[in-house]
Amino acid sequence: MVLCRACGQENPPVARFCLACGASIAEDSAPRDERRVVTVIFVDLVGFTAKAERLDPEEVRAVLGPYHERARREIESFGGVVEKFIGDAVMGLFGAPLAHGDDAERAVRAALVVRDIAGELAGGGLQIRIAVNTGEAVVSLGARPALGESMIAGDVVNTAARLQAAAPVNGVVVGAETYLMTRDAIEYEPTAPVVAKGKEHPVEAWVAVRAITTAGQRSVSSAELIGRTSEIAILGALWERASSQRLPHLVSVFGPAGVGKSTLLEAFERSVARSGARVVRGRSLPYRESGTYGALASQVMELCGVFESDPAPVVAEKLRTRTGALLRDTDSEPEVVAGHLGVIMGVDAGNEAADREALFYSARRFLEAAAREKPTLLAFDDIHWADANMLDFVHALAARVRDLPILFVTLCRPELLDRRDDWGAGLDGYTALTLGPLDEGQAWELAVRRLGGSEHADQVVLVAEGNPLFIEQLAASIEETASGELPTNIRGIVAARLDALPPAERALLLDAAVVGKVFWLGALSAVSGGARDLPHLLEELERRDLIRREPTSIIEGQQQFAFTHVLIRDVAYDLLSRASRRRLHALVAEFFESTTGVSGEAIGALAHHWRDAGEHERAVEQLVRAAEQAERGWAKDHAALLYREALELVPETKTEQRRELRRRLALASSASFHLPDVRRPGSPPA
Repeated sequence: MVLCRACGQENPPVARFCLACGASIAEDSAPRDERRVVTVIFVDLVGFTAKAERLDPEEVRAVLGPYHERARREIESFGGVVEKFIGDAVMGLFGAPLAHGDDAERAVRAALVVRDIAGELAGGGLQIRIAVNTGEAVVSLGARPALGESMIAGDVVNTAARLQAAAPVNGVVVGAETYLMTRDAIEYEPTAPVVAKGKEHPVEAWVAVRAITTAGQRSVSSAELIGRTSEIAILGALWERASSQRLPHLVSVFGPAGVGKSTLLEAFERSVARSGARVVRGRSLPYRESGTYGALASQVMELCGVFESDPAPVVAEKLRTRTGALLRDTDSEPEVVAGHLGVIMGVDAGNEAADREALFYSARRFLEAAAREKPTLLAFDDIHWADANMLDFVHALAARVRDLPILFVTLCRPELLDRRDDWGAGLDGYTALTLGPLDEGQAWELAVRRLGGSEHADQVVLVAEGNPLFIEQLAASIEETASGELPTNIRGIVAARLDALPPAERALLLDAAVVGKVFWLGALSAVSGGARDLPHLLEELERRDLIRREPTSIIEGQQQFAFTHVLIRDVAYDLLSRASRRRLHALVAEFFESTTGVSGEAIGALAHHWRDAGEHERAVEQLVRAAEQAERGWAKDHAALLYREALELVPETKTEQRRELRRRLALASSASFHLPDVRRPGSPPA
């Protein structure tokens, strides 16, 4: 079987296109390894081994079969995959082969669901223990777990197994990384560190209690909004136009994950609510959405006072009552509309819709009546995850509503335009508002606010490049750890964006990451083996705002590009296996040897590429060249740094070479130390 990189569907080896989504899978036929941050979930029955000794083999299978199937169904419903069954244990994986950006949270939510249905899993009478752990692993993309092929290797798996053995009966225990990534969405209780076999130190652990936010919801800071003055002004002007002049309008706020779409909407909603208007928000879920019209269903629930806990007859009655009140002075049939709203909510509340247009008509009549009752802001959050029918409804609603005080706002990632490149086309009232990064001053203000001071603020601003979520997560990481590593949740968000790319574009981006933050067309051609359509693929990556074409180039005749965000480059590079990195660095080094001159920067880049390719002799040669050049320019301190780096690459067995490098290092260090002493007062630096 061949795994589709676009949707994760398994396909037969002869397939050229995915049977589920239609994407080309020809490039995915060869298994390859990637380094990924993944989350592992272990579910294990308690005491089943002892019980199985007293059962007939057919009775054992009768218990394990339904248990395995139900556990698999729940894990997969949250976007995970079952990596293997080990006796009465189930091992699931989140973050591979596709990252979603919130894989740790998905895994814990899946674990809580499995915990809550534990009594059903093994036919009753048995209990379970569950563990969830997050960490880096090597993942074999293209592996076929269904055929027993191992998909993942790394300590994250071993630690998850150790945590599972120490979990409370019918409880969920998580590791430190999982806890840090999910504590805003999940309630935890502390527990004693787990003394695990093979671990030098006890493993920190927490017990998951319950989810405290709805699926897909991120906590939004209640602090004053920083920046976004022009965006708030645009939204305010459109609201004033819609509410006072009764000119309905659709606003789509586009932006990547973490740029602040939800924070902007929260601030705008507060200003609208203060004017006495109604604000109704619905969210499309990234997983486990029970109905086609999830966002619309939640809006109808709010407008009708329906709760998730209401039984079906109560829901039906509330729909009939509210619809009757809103539509009593119109020519619409309240009973029919209530029945159609019930269909949208998944409740049998009356008439079944004859077709989709009838369903859309009833929902539109209901929302129009609500707007006549009170000016309404109707917000659709995360609409890039919405079903195609839901997108059709929003577009049709914006096209047909007239002469009412209503504003429609959708929050979406740019990926929506890959599905609907004609989004907003043909609408009289439509505005696309792209939310960019914070400027440097605003980013610094947010960093200082999150850090509680200016220390480390410059570092955070430099790395985050204006993304508010990244600023907050980097600040939290600095406060809580001293590792200096990129926070796992940021890596997950960026990795999810890369995984959403078509395979050819993604592969090219990973190749570019080996060259560096800045790269050239010729270098990409060298590392990709002269792949066709490079200009077209680069144009697509530029359109997606992942890279940018630079106006000048330091290599004559070579178009120069750069990653729009250093984190995109770093995450893309981290996905490559060490073997792939070494091979690609060697190709990049050969490209530089054939195209660059004798500048110190070029020699230094060449040295580092040979070093990362594992060609230490060639790296030492270039490092010494760069150091000699630095000495001639009286940059003695930099020369010492380069000599030291070269010395670290020379094996202990090459005593003469090491002795010469130590001599040069000592001279450069001594000159660097004494240089200020030999300068005459008032003379310029050498």
